[in-house]
Amino acid sequence: MARKKKADREKEQYMKMSPKVLALYIVIIAFCILVIAPLVIVFSSSLRSPDNQASPLRLFIEFSGASYIRAWTQMNFPVELLNSFMTTGIAVLVIVFFSTMAAWPIGRIKTKTARFFYYFFISGLIIPSQMVIVPIAQTFNRFNIPNTRFTPVIMFITCSLPFSVFLFSGFMKSVPAEIEESAYMDGASLWKRFSTVVFPLLKPATVSVVITQGMWIWNDYFYPMVFISKQGQYSLPVGMLQFLGDKENPAQWNVLFAACVLCALPLIVIFMLLQKQFINGIAAGAVKG
Repeated sequence: MARKKKADREKEQYMKMSPKVLALYIVIIAFCILVIAPLVIVFSSSLRSPDNQASPLRLFIEFSGASYIRAWTQMNFPVELLNSFMTTGIAVLVIVFFSTMAAWPIGRIKTKTARFFYYFFISGLIIPSQMVIVPIAQTFNRFNIPNTRFTPVIMFITCSLPFSVFLFSGFMKSVPAEIEESAYMDGASLWKRFSTVVFPLLKPATVSVVITQGMWIWNDYFYPMVFISKQGQYSLPVGMLQFLGDKENPAQWNVLFAACVLCALPLIVIFMLLQKQFINGIAAGAVKG
């Protein structure tokens, strides 16, 4: 009986919805349609054969796997998938390790030196790395750094450290210092305090860094395109560029859309498997921050 009354009360509140709330719902629905519509068009076009040049607005008029087969073979998808996993995994691990190590003293030590290093890392957010890519490439050549699949990792790490240090140092202020002091009184060494006390408490910020920086590194094509010269070492975004075509060879849109779906599929699978950890980490970070 109580549930029925509650349901009736909610129904009455819904029927008495104010114009402002109704307008807000309309705006949200329109925004969702604008976001979802391109994804639906991409998926619909990917299910067509490569020679089907019908309007992409005509949704799901054909169900064929020919575009996926061509994208898989021309991209050499397994090799490029492995390259992307290696590049993203190595870069994210190094970013998390060094940014937490740098943010720990910056967030704990209240001196001018710590503040200087804080602003030193923050200054890396001001200048886009694309503006200085020419001198960076020249420096790599002078140091005889070869163009391999691991060369872009250097750029990914250096470009991600400023934001990661900023995020970790801000989150570090919410971690009680008394926990570290008690571990110090128990005789824990510096590394022991960091690895067993501090780092586990940074899990929400770590999840945020892994998601934001991992997504950017996975989807980035600029640095692999600049620093990788062999096709067998391309990552997935660079491998997709071959389907854009040129003046002589028109773009293979259906194959390109199929390649986009293939590139996004690993991230979707990873999120589905680790969805609970991602959501819990972000929610905890929001509460603590």
